[in-house]
Amino acid sequence: MPFRVGPWEIGLILVIILVVFGVGKLPQVGESLGKSIRQFRKAQQGEEVKE
Repeated sequence: MPFRVGPWEIGLILVIILVVFGVGKLPQVGESLGKSIRQFRKAQQGEEVKE
């Protein structure tokens, strides 16, 4: 049972992220996270990743 994460833990993680990055940086963090996830999925499928 490693890494059981409940709603309280998720809320705490989100609050910490909000404090560390601030409200103004959250869209940029989300955009870069989305791009990295898309590149990872393309790499798994064997497609060539272009930046």
